[in-house]
Amino acid sequence: TVNESLGSISAAGQPVQVRINGREATIDQVKSLLPESIKRVEWIDNPGLRYGGADHVLNFIVINPTVGGSFMAQAKPALNCGWGYYQADAKFNYGRSQWEFGGNIRVAEGIKAHRDYTETFRWENGTELTRRETPLDGRLDNTQGVGQISYNYIKPDTTVFNVQLVANSTISDLTRYNGLLSLSNGDKDILLSDESGRVGTTPRFSVYLEQHLAHRQTFVVDFSASLYSGRSHSSYLERYAEGADYITDVNTDIKDRNQAYGLEADYIKQWRSSKLTTGASYTANRNRSVYENLGGEIFHQRQDKAYFFMEYFQRISKVTLTGGVGAQYTSFRFRETDQGNHSWNLRPQATVTYSLNHNHNFRLSFASWQSTPSLAETNMAPQQLDGFQWRIGNSNLKTSSSYMLTLRCGHNLFDQRVSGTLGVRAFTSPDAITPYLYWEEGRLITSYENSKGLQNLTVWLADQIHIIPDRLMLSGSIQYRAERMKGKTYTLYNHGWSGDAMLIFMYKGFQFVFQYEKAQRDLWGEKISWGEDLNIIAAAYNWKNWQFEAGMLIPFGKYDRGSKSLSQWNRNEHHMRVDMRVPYISITYNLKWGHQKRGANKLINADAEVEHSTTGGR
Repeated sequence: TVNESLGSISAAGQPVQVRINGREATIDQVKSLLPESIKRVEWIDNPGLRYGGADHVLNFIVINPTVGGSFMAQAKPALNCGWGYYQADAKFNYGRSQWEFGGNIRVAEGIKAHRDYTETFRWENGTELTRRETPLDGRLDNTQGVGQISYNYIKPDTTVFNVQLVANSTISDLTRYNGLLSLSNGDKDILLSDESGRVGTTPRFSVYLEQHLAHRQTFVVDFSASLYSGRSHSSYLERYAEGADYITDVNTDIKDRNQAYGLEADYIKQWRSSKLTTGASYTANRNRSVYENLGGEIFHQRQDKAYFFMEYFQRISKVTLTGGVGAQYTSFRFRETDQGNHSWNLRPQATVTYSLNHNHNFRLSFASWQSTPSLAETNMAPQQLDGFQWRIGNSNLKTSSSYMLTLRCGHNLFDQRVSGTLGVRAFTSPDAITPYLYWEEGRLITSYENSKGLQNLTVWLADQIHIIPDRLMLSGSIQYRAERMKGKTYTLYNHGWSGDAMLIFMYKGFQFVFQYEKAQRDLWGEKISWGEDLNIIAAAYNWKNWQFEAGMLIPFGKYDRGSKSLSQWNRNEHHMRVDMRVPYISITYNLKWGHQKRGANKLINADAEVEHSTTGGR
């Protein structure tokens, strides 16, 4: 499912990793490709160990087009609020060299929002208090900008060299809710203001070399480094009436200056019906957080991760076999307290595929991966959330492992007018890192633990139906999930349906689209959370180098994103509502000229994702 308006791709409810010539890319980079430069599109629903745990991969294979430069621009403003998307990209070529300049900005400023929120606190002596929030008003800002410049050198079938500088900027990321709290014990109503936000900039530098050798051998190396400089803040205020003194006044302000470095090298050897891939990578994070609300107290955290893997692929008639194993070392430590942890973990993976014929295939796959504790989960600095709720990290957390077994049955029916996948997936994470709540000295504290595990079972059907070939198409997925989560003091269950659907009608350059998405409800720790429930209608027309589009976000029903806490100490339910029926227009222009080289696209990407602190969280 391609959500053009929100810039996302999913398959059977799971995110899709996008690549160009094997190199991980963004949706914006795909949008800047010239259609005539795309040789084919590969769909990989069984990614190997070098894909970093992706569920699905969509890989665009790009060849040398017959033009030498290109310019692409897109503007997509909303007509009734501060929402929009704007992008521009230019490529220039000289000999075997290519320069690219580009950028985009996603705007969301002053979007009206509110939340439906009810919470019940239970103390250790059995006393309960329910607080029901009536929304008064609210605001949502989320404006992100990206600018990039890159140089590519390409000697076909021999050498690819790439240098890239990208700057990501969080210009405004703010959520503010104002509400009126009514209390079950009969106390006076309380006016509240709850705000959290973040601003910051992350420049990233990368160097990539791909060298093809004799006898179908390839050596690939990639280095990247990134620096995050930003600030996170939250404010929670309570008072009985306008003009009265605050009965609760909680402010958190954290300034981060964090670094990340990544280096990865892979060796690939191919034969006629088999392939061997080996690789190693190293990632280093150096985090420095200044808690300005604690008098400028400084915390330093060091994280290191090393990963080694080997994977072998073999095709035998109608059967393909893939097997491999990875080993991962992780370590983190706080300088001020000398607290931390380290561990070694294995990551086996195997797949067997049997193609009965052109219309039916079966695939059984096993995958595993590790999740390292984040900066927010391990930081021991206490953060106050409201009048009596606090959050404190746990520096004794260990890296957790996850395992997944999947059976897929692919089918093409009725002369390939119906195609898709029926699947079942079993997942377990026996020591998942999850939050938990407990009382201490009158404070309700949220911390983190290596739990006793999450297990779930998912059944899904994803199909595409060509109702009228080349004219009318219906695609979508539906899935049912049942899961169990066990912590040290609780056992919880969750089950439910989710899915998406897209109806497309095409005729003489016109395209009409209707989309519907019902987000998956996920159990994690003592909380069930879900993403966006939404729907979209749109109409587009292609004319020469132009595309014109008009549409509306949420034309029907209500926007919903939220969570529900099942803790015995704090039961709450939170629905984020955005007051929007957002009509928008989009204008896209593509220009090309001269002789253009193929873009230099990586087979691997060294991990240098930089972390940042988290505030708020009521």
